[in-house]
Amino acid sequence: MAKRKKATVKTKRTKKSGKQSKLVVISLLLIGLILALLYYYLQDEDSLKRKTVIESIPAGFPSFGIDISHHQGEIDWEQLMVTEHYDTIIQFVYCKATEGSDHIDTQWERNRTVLGKLGIPHGAYHFFNPKSEPRPQAQHFLKYWKKEDMDLPPVLDVETEGFSDADLIAKMKIWMTVVENETGMRPIIYCSLNYFETKFINDFKDYKFWIAAYSRKPAFIDDSRILHWQYSETGELPGIDEKVDFNVSKISYK
Repeated sequence: MAKRKKATVKTKRTKKSGKQSKLVVISLLLIGLILALLYYYLQDEDSLKRKTVIESIPAGFPSFGIDISHHQGEIDWEQLMVTEHYDTIIQFVYCKATEGSDHIDTQWERNRTVLGKLGIPHGAYHFFNPKSEPRPQAQHFLKYWKKEDMDLPPVLDVETEGFSDADLIAKMKIWMTVVENETGMRPIIYCSLNYFETKFINDFKDYKFWIAAYSRKPAFIDDSRILHWQYSETGELPGIDEKVDFNVSKISYK
């Protein structure tokens, strides 16, 4: 009787152990399946995002680029350009450097350093304050932007009204003359399509423009002065948590 009892107990333990082993195997298989599905889902999501970016690019322009500032936070350039291979799509980048006479963008130095290491053509822009003296603004910009071999022409970002259109234009010309005389590079003017049409179209005959127009293709896109077109302010890219501006250029940076 004692021997039979021990055998029964042993059999129960063996069955219990076998059930536990099966549960472990099944659990591992389920975890593996979930991980595999998650991996393929993420792969598909990344592919879809990439496809969306490519499909958004207007036809007829040789280069696609972005412009960024502290508003995009600390960008994971390694993920964007290396891991996700967006270096094959993004041919140029513009970074905010300065604003007014005393502000420096908090991400300027980091963005410039990383883009230089990655070999991505890039440039700097200054956010213009039309109600402040232009010469100190130009000197402030030149203090923090030092021309390097890979630099694109500097950009004057004009988005706010001056005391008058005439005053605004006069101050812009002072800023651009100071910068050009110092660097040998003629600045590009960034503005909205509305500003170009209503304020600048009959002026700045010897300057290039970067036009922002999100609802439609700029009516004056064939104007030889228009070099870049910012066609979206709601772009999404891996490695960038916030929305980012999408641009196309008539220049090939490949």
